[in-house]
Amino acid sequence: MGLWQEASTSAERVDLVFWVILALSALFLVGITSCIVAFVIRYSRKRRPVAEEVGKHALLEFTWTVIPLVLFLGMFYYGWTNFQYIRDAPRDAMTVKVWARQWAWSFEYPNGKQTDVLYAALGKPIKVEVTSKDVIHGFFVPAFRLKVDAVPGRINTTWFQPTRLGSYDIECTVICGPSHSYMLSRVAVVSVDAFKAWYFGPEGAPPPDQVPASFAPAAPAAGAALQAPEPPGLTVLKAKECLVCHSTDGTPMVGPTFKGLYGSREGVAPGAQKSVTVDEALLRKAIREPEQSRVAGYPPTMPRIPLTDRELQDVIAYIETLK
Repeated sequence: MGLWQEASTSAERVDLVFWVILALSALFLVGITSCIVAFVIRYSRKRRPVAEEVGKHALLEFTWTVIPLVLFLGMFYYGWTNFQYIRDAPRDAMTVKVWARQWAWSFEYPNGKQTDVLYAALGKPIKVEVTSKDVIHGFFVPAFRLKVDAVPGRINTTWFQPTRLGSYDIECTVICGPSHSYMLSRVAVVSVDAFKAWYFGPEGAPPPDQVPASFAPAAPAAGAALQAPEPPGLTVLKAKECLVCHSTDGTPMVGPTFKGLYGSREGVAPGAQKSVTVDEALLRKAIREPEQSRVAGYPPTMPRIPLTDRELQDVIAYIETLK
């Protein structure tokens, strides 16, 4: 993916503003520097040992005041109108709620579906309403030249219209804690037909993730040693970014470690006065309804993770093996 890749209509506008301001800045830099060098040479003490008083020149003063003023006001107006374009979403834009938390992103669509990857249809506008469940984060899609702050208790909005199929990184631009660098997701831009089939399809339907072949992992070289297959539950945990907040080796993180969790005695919040045994039923409830049941002593930051029944069963079976 190229450094200057443009994958949305807003990216084209932002890049044009950038290049125009860069060109004007370079022009002023060359012009002012040339004048400084010329004046230093022409009016050096060697050439003019006796200083001369310079009289007023109204036309010159007017010129060097008005021309820069007009240019910089023009730059401001050009940048402001493009900023307004990015802020004012079209009426037909689909509104997607973006939730930021330490340290992951989640997305909720108008039909109630939730994902940890933002799916978008090629050529269709999407308005994002961005907020945070804990601290300040920064929602940034470099390929779209799109950046908006995620602030607790406030909803900030912007929009984009993708112009290319593909997978585009989502990053957090605010240092939001020790695992800030893991707060990554992506925008998967798919065809309109694929998006509609998923959006209007049944709950649990596979996402329309049509990632170009260039993003797919390379096939193993001939003769390379075959590795043991990864447990399905671990695959789901990685795909849903659960390991951003939970560890599998006992390492303390923002959420309880999965190692030794199954079968242990834990206090359950909110409201529990005694410890209970962590079994399959409790894990199902904690994953399906995290706001209703969580291990006491940890912040209530976990969102509802969209999992199929099979994925949930695989996750619980994997956690059970982590003794």
